[in-house]
Amino acid sequence: MEQMRLNRYLAACGVCSRRDADKLIEQGVVTINGKTAVPGSRVTERDRIAVRGKALQDPNKKVVLAYYKPVGVTCTERDAHARKIVIQELKYPVRVTYAGRLDRDSEGLLLMTNDGGLIDAMMRGSNGHEKEYIVKTDRAWSEDALENMRQGLYLEELKVTTRPCRIEQIGPKTLRMVLTEGLNRQIRRMCQSQGYKVTSLKRTRVVNVELGKLKPGEYRELTEAEQAALYEKCGLRMER
Repeated sequence: MEQMRLNRYLAACGVCSRRDADKLIEQGVVTINGKTAVPGSRVTERDRIAVRGKALQDPNKKVVLAYYKPVGVTCTERDAHARKIVIQELKYPVRVTYAGRLDRDSEGLLLMTNDGGLIDAMMRGSNGHEKEYIVKTDRAWSEDALENMRQGLYLEELKVTTRPCRIEQIGPKTLRMVLTEGLNRQIRRMCQSQGYKVTSLKRTRVVNVELGKLKPGEYRELTEAEQAALYEKCGLRMER
């Protein structure tokens, strides 16, 4: 088994920097297999590492989370102008990032993972993965406007025509939309092109993963069955 310096392991798990990891080790709050670690310790993936009694997950293990991104949180890893960024809001012991964005004013399901291959597969628009949204607007919809959006619209700002999509009207001002692409602020632009303003936008599903009962700011790890189905639909094999 390949060995790794403990401070590097803690950094890989997203606990802190290597320098701060050295401080934690010196403070005696890091354990290896139940024993207090000492400076210079080396570990393998079979060792059980804990900080202040909280066990860490193997940073090499593929993790996929369902996270309810609240309104006001920006999908970015670093932005001096953003008041809240998703990487800081989601406090998880392994470093993960988002597979597909939601704009700051939108909320709902965001998949977070440390698997670069899955992120790449999710971001490829040609794969046509479904994403489902509940959309509320400032006024009641006409059937003509809905049909225009279902068939696909030319968005002048992006110089692109949207793909056909499924739209179900579930209230005078409320729609359920299923898209197979993720253009920049696509739903807002589509609605605006028909003379409607989005007042609320929530993503409730990505491929086979549902938002479910999660509340804003909460997350959960995907079940093994969910994760296996997601990988299969993305054309990937899930490592066990």
